[in-house]
Amino acid sequence: MCSLVAAMVIVGGATRLTDSGLSITEWRPVTGAVPPMNEAAWLEEFEKYKAIPEYQEVNYGMSLEHFKEIYWWEWGHRFLGRIIGLAFFFPLVFFVAAKQVGRSLGAKLFGLFFLGGLQGALGWYMVQSGLADRVDVSQYRLAAHLSLAIFLFGLMFWLALDLWPAKKISGSKTLFLGAAALSAGVFAQMMLGAFVAGLRAGRTFNTWPLMDGKFFPDGYFAGAPGVNDLFETIAAVQFNHRIGAYLVAVGAVWFYLTARKTDAGSRARLLAAAVGLQVVLGIWTVLAATPIALGLLHQAGAIGVFAAALYAAHGLQDKA
Repeated sequence: MCSLVAAMVIVGGATRLTDSGLSITEWRPVTGAVPPMNEAAWLEEFEKYKAIPEYQEVNYGMSLEHFKEIYWWEWGHRFLGRIIGLAFFFPLVFFVAAKQVGRSLGAKLFGLFFLGGLQGALGWYMVQSGLADRVDVSQYRLAAHLSLAIFLFGLMFWLALDLWPAKKISGSKTLFLGAAALSAGVFAQMMLGAFVAGLRAGRTFNTWPLMDGKFFPDGYFAGAPGVNDLFETIAAVQFNHRIGAYLVAVGAVWFYLTARKTDAGSRARLLAAAVGLQVVLGIWTVLAATPIALGLLHQAGAIGVFAAALYAAHGLQDKA
């Protein structure tokens, strides 16, 4: 299930990078599982898309064949969500009926199932933001949608580790708190990345380590007044994401140096290696102006870093 949720996040990233998220303008949880089956049905879907601002202001004159390309990305994203729901629900019912799930575990699993349904509703709430007054979805709703997906992944992964037989490792409360802080930091960094994706900020300021020759880029705090500027200008969201990456990298190095001679050393090395690889991927992605393949690889890497941080924290949880 963790792998399916990770795949869902990556496919969701593809829908954003290909500008496919608004190609389906209705939410039909049941009948929407069936794609257009003939030319008339395709034309009907295309006419619905033509009525929204994205087509009228960005994609006016788009061919039906191009529309089909973006439609399939969004349909695949939604269909995978349905597959995840079924893949979770039916085995859950089977194991409950077979009395293989205790009350505590059952409550956690049904809670996860509820959150999965809520995630589908939040996805539609996000899409709605781009159907009337905007040419794309709200970056705030996009960040909320990704946040819940990653939160679900984290809960599932932690629960999977609870169920997986593993030897206890020694450590200290300081190490546990450090691993927990790194997990939270990686989560926050992924949310900052959502704002970068929401404003397509990865395709500007394509230099490193400076942003077009400056540490503080032009345009920082030059947009919406107050705190909103942190999330509503391209310069701000990319700068924030870069600074977040540096902080996570420093934290990973500290955790490795502190844990390397303890039983947590192997987990610390895994986390440090994952963060180092992700930093390289991030720099490469921004220098290349975020091509789709690199963008998705970078997103997959972020999930891997989050899993590595949770793995480190989980092994030390008895020190909390």
